[in-house]
Amino acid sequence: MIEVKLHDIGEGITEGEITHFHVSPGDVVKIDQPLVEVQTDKVTAELPSPVAGTVKEIKASEGEVVTVGTTIILIEKEGSVPTQDEMPEEPVQEKQEKSIPAAQTERSMSAVQSMIRLTRRVLAAPYTRKIARENNVDIEQINGSGPAGRVTEEDVYQFINGGQEQLETKQEEATEAPAAITRPAAQAKEIPFKGRRKQIAQKMTQSLYTIPHVSHFDEVDLTNLLDLKKSLKAADPDGSKGMNVSLAAFFVKALQLALRDYPIFNAKLDEENEVIRLEGEVNMGIATDADDGLIVPVVKNVEQKSISTINSEMKELINKAKTNKLKPSEMKDGTFTISNVGPLGSTGATPIINHPEVGLMAFHKTKKMPVVINDEIVIRSIMNVSMTFDHRVADGATAVAFTNRFMHYIENPAAMTLELI
Repeated sequence: MIEVKLHDIGEGITEGEITHFHVSPGDVVKIDQPLVEVQTDKVTAELPSPVAGTVKEIKASEGEVVTVGTTIILIEKEGSVPTQDEMPEEPVQEKQEKSIPAAQTERSMSAVQSMIRLTRRVLAAPYTRKIARENNVDIEQINGSGPAGRVTEEDVYQFINGGQEQLETKQEEATEAPAAITRPAAQAKEIPFKGRRKQIAQKMTQSLYTIPHVSHFDEVDLTNLLDLKKSLKAADPDGSKGMNVSLAAFFVKALQLALRDYPIFNAKLDEENEVIRLEGEVNMGIATDADDGLIVPVVKNVEQKSISTINSEMKELINKAKTNKLKPSEMKDGTFTISNVGPLGSTGATPIINHPEVGLMAFHKTKKMPVVINDEIVIRSIMNVSMTFDHRVADGATAVAFTNRFMHYIENPAAMTLELI
């Protein structure tokens, strides 16, 4: 008998919540066929079958939180011979009836195999899948309207009330008012506090109660950088396509250059050994808002990469985070974190540091406003920034100096490019 256990699918993973079983006892499974969906604090993963065989027993239930090493499913390997304890007592007549021609056996197996439905895997949050299951809806029959075809909670309700045809009509007629959604009668709802949401809460509590947080606020002039971004995006005279580089990629490079001069913010405090460990490389965490909660993919070794490389890697990681495809290795070893909440409309915040890091910088709303330059009033694009740091490791004056160095590179992008030569 083969035991399918929850294994360590990422560094530091100790437990996971079982969100859905794809099989039931008696099902015939193929090797690598998805068996169960498990959600941890970092990823939602599917555990595949290590062998071809028959599901004999499911030893856990949906919604249960199990620790690493726990047996979840028992599978009888195809072609294996049951042990004496596993062989049931049968009357002689029944044993004789089982002696059937090989051809008939093959036809029976073929019939069983034909009953195995091959399903397509759709992107959907565990809570969305839960809504579908509770309403007896096959989520795999829904075409999602979210990014990368992700099925949303609204898609499920739309399917329940109007079916797939109405949902597709809504997606095709984007300019028309959406069909009214008849939702269940207003009543108290409960949202499960487990999985990633619970792990985020635990980590934030640990950080807040361990680190004395201090936030420094400032304003940075993006006008020159926006002009550079615009010129890079414009087509070259020969007709070739320009480069569309996100502002966040410039922010990351500017921070890396500032961290080179103020390495105290690219550090980790080791209280047990009474040392502040200055990290040798800059691994930039990118706080990302995904359906299942906050997740922080990491762009590694920023100091070795160009702005264009940072831009492409960052976009790829953010897309993986939003579609729940990040690998555990892409979420570890961060040394500093950024949070770009400006596009959402934020004017300021005091974010919680990603423990055990020392600092986090957040970028807020950018707006055009009048400023005085050389005794003249001009219109400039001004962005609010907040720098949150661990006051055990650094002081306010150092944080202000570090932020000023970052602002220098952003407001004078030519100086940033000179550092790269």
